[in-house]
Amino acid sequence: MNPRENNLLWLSDMLDHLAGCRSNLESAGDRQTVEVITDMMMRDLDCCRRLCETIRRRTAVLQAA
Repeated sequence: MNPRENNLLWLSDMLDHLAGCRSNLESAGDRQTVEVITDMMMRDLDCCRRLCETIRRRTAVLQAA
C-alpha cells in the first residue's frame, strides 16, 4: 500500500470513529462524559486536519514534479 492509500484509509477510519463518538455524544447524559467525548473528538479532528494537510502537500509536490 502506498503512502497516499495508507493516509486515505487512516482518514476513513478516523471519520468512522468520529461518527461513533457523535452517536455516543447524543446519548451522553452527564457533563463529565460530554467533556471526555468532546475532548476526544477535538483531538481526532486535529489529527484529521494534519493528515489532510499532509495529503495536500504531497499532492502539490507530485504535481510540481
